[in-house]
Amino acid sequence: MEEIITLDYGSGGKKTSSLIEEILLPKFDNSKLNELMDGAVLKSKGRIAFSTDSFVVSPYFFPGGDIGKLAVCGTVNDLLMCGAIPRYLSLSFIIEEGFKIEHLKKIVNSISETAKECGIEIVTGDTKVVEKGKGDGIYINTSGIGFMEIEGYAKARINDGDVVIVTGNVGDHGVAVMSARNGFFLDTDLKSDCMPLTNLAKTIFKYGREVKIMRDPTRGGLATTLNEFVEGTEFSIELIEKDVPIAQNVFTACEILGIDPLYSANEGKIVLIASKDIAEDLVKDIKNLPEGKNAAIIGKVTSNHKGLVVLKTPIGGSRILNKLTGAQLPRIC
Repeated sequence: MEEIITLDYGSGGKKTSSLIEEILLPKFDNSKLNELMDGAVLKSKGRIAFSTDSFVVSPYFFPGGDIGKLAVCGTVNDLLMCGAIPRYLSLSFIIEEGFKIEHLKKIVNSISETAKECGIEIVTGDTKVVEKGKGDGIYINTSGIGFMEIEGYAKARINDGDVVIVTGNVGDHGVAVMSARNGFFLDTDLKSDCMPLTNLAKTIFKYGREVKIMRDPTRGGLATTLNEFVEGTEFSIELIEKDVPIAQNVFTACEILGIDPLYSANEGKIVLIASKDIAEDLVKDIKNLPEGKNAAIIGKVTSNHKGLVVLKTPIGGSRILNKLTGAQLPRIC
Protein backbone atom coordinates (compact mmCIF):
# COMPACT_ATOMS: atom_id res chain seq x y z
CA MET A 1 0.00 0.00 0.00
CA GLU A 2 0.96 3.65 -0.39
CA GLU A 3 2.04 5.88 2.48
CA ILE A 4 -1.07 8.08 2.32
CA ILE A 5 -4.77 7.59 1.60
CA THR A 6 -5.84 8.81 -1.85
CA LEU A 7 -9.30 9.04 -3.38
CA ASP A 8 -8.65 5.70 -5.07
CA TYR A 9 -9.12 3.98 -1.71
CA GLY A 10 -12.77 5.05 -1.71
CA SER A 11 -13.56 3.88 -5.24
CA GLY A 12 -14.91 0.45 -4.33
CA GLY A 13 -12.23 -1.16 -6.51
CA LYS A 14 -8.86 -2.79 -5.99
CA LYS A 15 -7.48 -0.21 -3.55
CA THR A 16 -10.62 -0.33 -1.43
CA SER A 17 -10.16 -4.09 -1.24
CA SER A 18 -6.51 -3.73 -0.23
CA LEU A 19 -7.40 -1.25 2.54
CA ILE A 20 -10.02 -3.63 3.91
CA GLU A 21 -7.90 -6.77 3.59
CA GLU A 22 -4.55 -5.38 4.76
CA ILE A 23 -5.56 -2.91 7.49
CA LEU A 24 -9.12 -3.51 8.71
CA LEU A 25 -9.79 -7.25 8.58
CA PRO A 26 -6.58 -8.30 10.39
CA LYS A 27 -7.59 -6.17 13.40
CA PHE A 28 -11.34 -6.79 13.42
CA ASP A 29 -11.32 -10.42 12.31
CA ASN A 30 -14.57 -12.31 12.96
CA SER A 31 -16.79 -14.68 11.01
CA LYS A 32 -19.51 -12.11 10.31
CA LEU A 33 -17.21 -9.35 9.09
CA ASN A 34 -15.10 -11.72 7.01
CA GLU A 35 -18.08 -12.53 4.79
CA LEU A 36 -17.80 -8.96 3.41
CA MET A 37 -21.50 -8.74 2.59
CA ASP A 38 -23.52 -5.52 2.44
CA GLY A 39 -24.52 -6.15 6.05
CA ALA A 40 -24.16 -8.72 8.82
CA VAL A 41 -26.79 -11.33 9.69
CA LEU A 42 -26.90 -11.70 13.47
CA LYS A 43 -28.52 -14.05 15.97
CA SER A 44 -31.00 -12.51 18.37
CA LYS A 45 -34.46 -13.66 19.52
CA GLY A 46 -35.07 -13.58 15.77
CA ARG A 47 -32.52 -13.32 13.00
CA ILE A 48 -31.66 -9.72 12.15
CA ALA A 49 -29.45 -7.94 9.63
CA PHE A 50 -27.39 -4.88 10.53
CA SER A 51 -25.71 -2.47 8.13
CA THR A 52 -24.08 0.96 8.17
CA ASP A 53 -23.00 3.42 5.49
CA SER A 54 -21.70 6.98 5.17
CA PHE A 55 -22.60 9.38 2.39
CA VAL A 56 -20.32 12.13 1.08
CA VAL A 57 -21.73 12.65 -2.43
CA SER A 58 -20.82 15.80 -4.31
CA PRO A 59 -22.98 17.67 -5.24
CA TYR A 60 -25.49 16.90 -2.51
CA PHE A 61 -28.38 17.71 -4.86
CA PHE A 62 -28.34 15.89 -8.21
CA PRO A 63 -30.88 14.90 -10.90
CA GLY A 64 -33.03 12.14 -9.46
CA GLY A 65 -32.16 12.63 -5.82
CA ASP A 66 -30.03 14.18 -3.11
CA ILE A 67 -27.74 13.10 -0.28
CA GLY A 68 -30.74 12.60 2.04
CA LYS A 69 -32.64 10.25 -0.26
CA LEU A 70 -29.37 8.45 -1.03
CA ALA A 71 -28.57 7.98 2.68
CA VAL A 72 -31.87 6.23 3.33
CA CYS A 73 -31.93 4.17 0.13
CA GLY A 74 -28.29 3.14 0.51
CA THR A 75 -28.72 1.48 3.90
CA VAL A 76 -32.22 0.16 3.17
CA ASN A 77 -30.94 -1.46 -0.01
CA ASP A 78 -27.95 -3.03 1.74
CA LEU A 79 -30.29 -4.69 4.23
CA LEU A 80 -32.49 -5.97 1.42
CA MET A 81 -29.44 -7.47 -0.29
CA CYS A 82 -28.89 -9.52 2.87
CA GLY A 83 -32.41 -10.93 2.59
CA ALA A 84 -33.90 -8.70 5.29
CA ILE A 85 -36.89 -6.36 5.47
CA PRO A 86 -35.61 -3.00 6.83
CA ARG A 87 -37.34 -1.66 9.94
CA TYR A 88 -35.16 0.81 11.89
CA LEU A 89 -32.61 3.44 10.94
CA SER A 90 -30.16 5.68 12.76
CA LEU A 91 -29.31 9.06 11.27
CA SER A 92 -26.18 11.12 11.95
CA PHE A 93 -25.11 14.43 10.39
CA ILE A 94 -21.72 16.10 10.18
CA ILE A 95 -22.47 19.64 9.02
CA GLU A 96 -19.93 22.29 8.06
CA GLU A 97 -20.27 25.76 9.53
CA GLY A 98 -21.93 28.02 6.96
CA PHE A 99 -24.18 25.35 5.49
CA LYS A 100 -27.53 26.86 4.46
CA ILE A 101 -30.48 26.07 6.73
CA GLU A 102 -32.66 26.05 3.60
CA HIS A 103 -30.56 23.21 2.16
CA LEU A 104 -30.64 21.29 5.44
CA LYS A 105 -34.45 21.52 5.57
CA LYS A 106 -34.68 20.26 1.99
CA ILE A 107 -32.43 17.28 2.80
CA VAL A 108 -34.33 16.47 6.00
CA ASN A 109 -37.64 16.56 4.10
CA SER A 110 -36.18 14.18 1.53
CA ILE A 111 -35.05 11.80 4.28
CA SER A 112 -38.50 11.89 5.87
CA GLU A 113 -40.33 11.21 2.61
CA THR A 114 -37.98 8.37 1.63
CA ALA A 115 -38.18 6.74 5.06
CA LYS A 116 -41.98 6.76 4.88
CA GLU A 117 -41.83 5.23 1.39
CA CYS A 118 -39.57 2.47 2.75
CA GLY A 119 -41.73 1.83 5.82
CA ILE A 120 -38.89 2.38 8.28
CA GLU A 121 -38.55 4.43 11.46
CA ILE A 122 -35.62 6.71 12.28
CA VAL A 123 -35.12 5.83 15.94
CA THR A 124 -31.81 7.43 16.97
CA GLY A 125 -29.21 9.83 15.66
CA ASP A 126 -26.56 12.48 16.23
CA THR A 127 -25.52 15.87 14.87
CA LYS A 128 -22.06 17.44 14.83
CA VAL A 129 -20.98 20.79 13.37
CA VAL A 130 -17.37 21.35 12.27
CA GLU A 131 -15.54 24.61 11.55
CA LYS A 132 -15.79 26.19 8.10
CA GLY A 133 -13.22 24.60 5.83
CA LYS A 134 -13.11 21.38 7.85
CA GLY A 135 -15.88 19.60 5.92
CA ASP A 136 -17.63 19.74 2.58
CA GLY A 137 -21.09 21.03 3.37
CA ILE A 138 -22.72 17.95 4.84
CA TYR A 139 -21.92 14.27 5.44
CA ILE A 140 -24.52 11.74 6.57
CA ASN A 141 -24.22 8.33 8.23
CA THR A 142 -27.09 5.86 8.45
CA SER A 143 -27.18 2.47 10.16
CA GLY A 144 -30.07 0.08 9.75
CA ILE A 145 -31.64 -2.99 11.29
CA GLY A 146 -33.89 -5.38 9.40
CA PHE A 147 -35.57 -8.71 10.09
CA MET A 148 -34.55 -11.66 7.96
CA GLU A 149 -36.95 -12.79 5.26
CA ILE A 150 -34.59 -15.08 3.31
CA GLU A 151 -31.30 -16.47 4.63
CA GLY A 152 -28.31 -17.97 2.93
CA TYR A 153 -27.29 -15.54 0.19
CA ALA A 154 -23.56 -16.19 -0.31
CA LYS A 155 -21.10 -16.65 -3.13
CA ALA A 156 -20.32 -20.11 -1.74
CA ARG A 157 -23.70 -21.21 -3.17
CA ILE A 158 -22.84 -20.24 -6.76
CA ASN A 159 -22.66 -23.17 -9.20
CA ASP A 160 -21.57 -23.79 -12.77
CA GLY A 161 -24.51 -23.07 -15.08
CA ASP A 162 -26.17 -20.43 -12.91
CA VAL A 163 -27.17 -17.24 -14.69
CA VAL A 164 -26.53 -13.55 -14.05
CA ILE A 165 -29.51 -11.18 -13.96
CA VAL A 166 -29.65 -7.40 -13.67
CA THR A 167 -32.92 -5.63 -12.89
CA GLY A 168 -32.41 -2.67 -15.24
CA ASN A 169 -30.11 -0.25 -17.02
CA VAL A 170 -26.60 0.01 -15.61
CA GLY A 171 -24.45 3.06 -14.89
CA ASP A 172 -27.20 5.65 -14.37
CA HIS A 173 -26.23 7.07 -10.97
CA GLY A 174 -22.51 7.55 -11.52
CA VAL A 175 -22.94 9.36 -14.82
CA ALA A 176 -25.77 11.57 -13.51
CA VAL A 177 -23.75 12.68 -10.47
CA MET A 178 -20.62 13.34 -12.52
CA SER A 179 -22.67 15.35 -15.00
CA ALA A 180 -24.22 17.45 -12.21
CA ARG A 181 -20.85 17.98 -10.52
CA ASN A 182 -19.13 19.28 -13.63
CA GLY A 183 -22.02 20.93 -15.46
CA PHE A 184 -21.96 18.42 -18.33
CA PHE A 185 -24.97 17.51 -20.51
CA LEU A 186 -27.29 19.94 -18.75
CA ASP A 187 -29.71 19.85 -21.69
CA THR A 188 -30.17 16.08 -21.43
CA ASP A 189 -32.38 13.89 -19.23
CA LEU A 190 -29.55 12.11 -17.42
CA LYS A 191 -30.93 11.09 -14.04
CA SER A 192 -29.80 9.01 -11.09
CA ASP A 193 -31.73 5.78 -10.49
CA CYS A 194 -31.55 6.33 -6.70
CA MET A 195 -34.53 4.52 -5.13
CA PRO A 196 -35.42 1.87 -2.56
CA LEU A 197 -35.24 -1.66 -3.94
CA THR A 198 -38.00 -3.04 -1.70
CA ASN A 199 -40.45 -4.17 -4.39
CA LEU A 200 -37.72 -5.74 -6.52
CA ALA A 201 -36.19 -7.54 -3.54
CA LYS A 202 -39.55 -8.89 -2.30
CA THR A 203 -40.20 -10.34 -5.76
CA ILE A 204 -36.78 -11.99 -5.73
CA PHE A 205 -37.32 -13.33 -2.18
CA LYS A 206 -40.23 -15.42 -3.50
CA TYR A 207 -37.74 -17.62 -5.35
CA GLY A 208 -36.06 -18.65 -2.10
CA ARG A 209 -32.75 -20.48 -2.34
CA GLU A 210 -32.92 -20.66 -6.13
CA VAL A 211 -31.33 -17.20 -5.89
CA LYS A 212 -27.73 -17.63 -4.78
CA ILE A 213 -26.54 -14.08 -4.09
CA MET A 214 -27.54 -10.51 -4.90
CA ARG A 215 -26.06 -7.04 -4.55
CA ASP A 216 -26.79 -3.49 -5.60
CA PRO A 217 -23.90 -2.48 -7.91
CA THR A 218 -22.90 0.84 -6.34
CA ARG A 219 -19.23 1.90 -6.15
CA GLY A 220 -17.25 0.15 -8.86
CA GLY A 221 -20.39 -0.64 -10.83
CA LEU A 222 -21.54 -3.90 -12.37
CA ALA A 223 -18.08 -5.16 -13.32
CA THR A 224 -16.64 -4.78 -9.81
CA THR A 225 -19.69 -6.39 -8.19
CA LEU A 226 -19.45 -9.43 -10.47
CA ASN A 227 -15.75 -9.76 -9.61
CA GLU A 228 -16.69 -9.85 -5.92
CA PHE A 229 -19.09 -12.71 -6.67
CA VAL A 230 -16.42 -15.03 -8.11
CA GLU A 231 -13.08 -13.93 -6.65
CA GLY A 232 -11.57 -16.72 -4.58
CA THR A 233 -13.91 -19.33 -6.09
CA GLU A 234 -13.52 -22.03 -8.74
CA PHE A 235 -15.96 -20.25 -11.02
CA SER A 236 -15.98 -17.42 -13.52
CA ILE A 237 -18.66 -15.23 -15.05
CA GLU A 238 -19.08 -14.84 -18.79
CA LEU A 239 -20.90 -11.56 -19.44
CA ILE A 240 -22.62 -11.02 -22.80
CA GLU A 241 -21.99 -7.40 -23.77
CA LYS A 242 -24.97 -7.03 -26.13
CA ASP A 243 -27.35 -8.25 -23.42
CA VAL A 244 -26.33 -5.67 -20.78
CA PRO A 245 -29.03 -2.94 -20.72
CA ILE A 246 -27.61 0.58 -20.92
CA ALA A 247 -29.73 3.68 -21.57
CA GLN A 248 -28.75 5.47 -24.77
CA ASN A 249 -28.11 8.79 -22.99
CA VAL A 250 -25.82 7.07 -20.46
CA PHE A 251 -23.99 5.21 -23.24
CA THR A 252 -23.49 8.44 -25.19
CA ALA A 253 -22.25 10.35 -22.14
CA CYS A 254 -19.80 7.56 -21.33
CA GLU A 255 -18.51 7.55 -24.92
CA ILE A 256 -17.88 11.30 -24.78
CA LEU A 257 -16.23 11.21 -21.35
CA GLY A 258 -14.21 8.04 -21.90
CA ILE A 259 -15.99 6.18 -19.08
CA ASP A 260 -16.87 2.50 -19.14
CA PRO A 261 -20.55 2.22 -18.09
CA LEU A 262 -19.85 -1.23 -16.65
CA TYR A 263 -17.87 0.53 -13.89
CA SER A 264 -20.37 3.36 -13.32
CA ALA A 265 -22.49 3.08 -10.18
CA ASN A 266 -26.17 2.37 -9.80
CA GLU A 267 -28.29 3.18 -6.74
CA GLY A 268 -31.53 1.54 -7.85
CA LYS A 269 -30.66 -1.79 -9.45
CA ILE A 270 -29.94 -5.35 -8.31
CA VAL A 271 -27.50 -7.79 -9.88
CA LEU A 272 -28.00 -11.39 -8.84
CA ILE A 273 -27.02 -14.96 -9.60
CA ALA A 274 -29.79 -17.53 -9.79
CA SER A 275 -30.42 -21.08 -10.86
CA LYS A 276 -30.92 -21.44 -14.61
CA ASP A 277 -34.16 -23.36 -13.98
CA ILE A 278 -36.03 -20.34 -12.64
CA ALA A 279 -34.20 -17.50 -14.39
CA GLU A 280 -36.71 -16.76 -17.15
CA ASP A 281 -39.68 -16.83 -14.77
CA LEU A 282 -37.84 -14.54 -12.35
CA VAL A 283 -36.98 -12.03 -15.07
CA LYS A 284 -40.59 -12.07 -16.24
CA ASP A 285 -41.81 -11.28 -12.71
CA ILE A 286 -39.25 -8.49 -12.34
CA LYS A 287 -40.28 -6.98 -15.68
CA ASN A 288 -43.87 -6.75 -14.40
CA LEU A 289 -42.69 -4.09 -11.93
CA PRO A 290 -42.23 -0.52 -13.24
CA GLU A 291 -38.73 -0.38 -11.77
CA GLY A 292 -37.77 -3.68 -13.39
CA LYS A 293 -39.02 -3.19 -16.97
CA ASN A 294 -35.49 -3.40 -18.42
CA ALA A 295 -34.42 -6.50 -16.48
CA ALA A 296 -32.32 -8.99 -18.42
CA ILE A 297 -30.24 -12.14 -18.24
CA ILE A 298 -26.76 -10.87 -19.03
CA GLY A 299 -24.43 -13.82 -18.52
CA LYS A 300 -23.69 -17.14 -16.89
CA VAL A 301 -21.42 -18.84 -14.40
CA THR A 302 -18.80 -21.17 -15.88
CA SER A 303 -15.65 -23.01 -14.85
CA ASN A 304 -13.64 -21.72 -17.79
CA HIS A 305 -11.70 -18.87 -16.18
CA LYS A 306 -11.23 -19.41 -12.44
CA GLY A 307 -12.10 -16.28 -10.44
CA LEU A 308 -12.46 -14.00 -13.47
CA VAL A 309 -15.19 -11.99 -15.18
CA VAL A 310 -14.95 -12.21 -18.98
CA LEU A 311 -16.90 -9.96 -21.33
CA LYS A 312 -18.02 -11.54 -24.62
CA THR A 313 -18.18 -8.85 -27.32
CA PRO A 314 -20.61 -8.72 -30.28
CA ILE A 315 -17.79 -9.39 -32.76
CA GLY A 316 -16.81 -12.65 -31.08
CA GLY A 317 -13.93 -11.37 -28.97
CA SER A 318 -13.55 -11.34 -25.23
CA ARG A 319 -11.83 -9.26 -22.58
CA ILE A 320 -11.25 -9.64 -18.88
CA LEU A 321 -13.17 -7.22 -16.64
CA ASN A 322 -11.09 -6.65 -13.52
CA LYS A 323 -12.18 -4.80 -10.42
CA LEU A 324 -12.16 -1.04 -10.80
CA THR A 325 -8.65 0.38 -10.54
CA GLY A 326 -8.43 3.99 -9.41
CA ALA A 327 -11.28 6.44 -8.82
CA GLN A 328 -13.20 6.59 -12.09
CA LEU A 329 -16.04 8.54 -10.47
CA PRO A 330 -15.11 9.78 -6.96
CA ARG A 331 -17.68 11.03 -4.42
CA ILE A 332 -20.74 9.42 -6.02
CA CYS A 333 -22.26 8.13 -2.76
